[in-house]
Amino acid sequence: MSVGAFLITFREALEAAIIVAIIIAYLRRTGRAGQIKDVWIGTALSVGVSLLLGIGILRLYGGLGEKELFEGIASYLAVIVLTTMIYWMATKGRNIKEEIESKVSTAIASLALIGFTFIVVFREGLETVLFLTPFMTQNPSGTLLGLVAGLAGALILAYLIYGLGMRIDLRKFFYFSSILLVFVAAGLAGYGTHELIEWAEEEGYSLGVFASTAYDLGIPSDSVWHHKGAIGSVFAVLFGYSVSMEWGRVIVQFGYLLVALYLVLRAYGKGPAMDRKRRAAESAA
Repeated sequence: MSVGAFLITFREALEAAIIVAIIIAYLRRTGRAGQIKDVWIGTALSVGVSLLLGIGILRLYGGLGEKELFEGIASYLAVIVLTTMIYWMATKGRNIKEEIESKVSTAIASLALIGFTFIVVFREGLETVLFLTPFMTQNPSGTLLGLVAGLAGALILAYLIYGLGMRIDLRKFFYFSSILLVFVAAGLAGYGTHELIEWAEEEGYSLGVFASTAYDLGIPSDSVWHHKGAIGSVFAVLFGYSVSMEWGRVIVQFGYLLVALYLVLRAYGKGPAMDRKRRAAESAA
């Protein structure tokens, strides 16, 4: 099972489940319970379109000759969208409940509610498709297992929270999951760079030191510590680990990691630990 696919799907599916739960709770609270069926229609349509989009992208990939170019571009695109999602959740996600309820309050007609639900849920589905495409091209079966496990885990957690009333600090959850996803995104940026370097070399482009080897650990391909081995592959997905890297990959991967971590930590106010220090300082004052 692809750990990266599981983590991304779990996060995205949980966000979608939270959005749907907020809409349904608002409809019940405002005496519009009869429109809940419209929410489920919009959700079903968004899931169906997301699946069709994913199948279409994979069919396109299968028909391409220059797979390194496709994988490189797909990885970069996933990193851009993933980074945007992480930063948006860090800066705007705290007001997501108010924003959704405000939009639902104006979506009185059934078609308007179906359309709004479709849009907000499809956004999560589109992000999931874009994120999983690079993983699917590398490990289709593992990615599919990660997708199913992520969906199941997110739905179970959403039911525990909104169905059984289990209390969980969602902001803290999204904070720590965002940190982990930054490492996943950095690995994707590095992998995409590696694929683009390979494509450029095959096309006869000279990249100089950018394509030269920065390091090589000398670990054989049949070792469990190889980035395609049983243990190494987990670190490869989560942290962008590889037994060898070009200088271009090192620069892009670790450059992205430093910048993205700084932005996420700053957006979250330097995280829960700093929040505790701030509250302690306020109490002492």
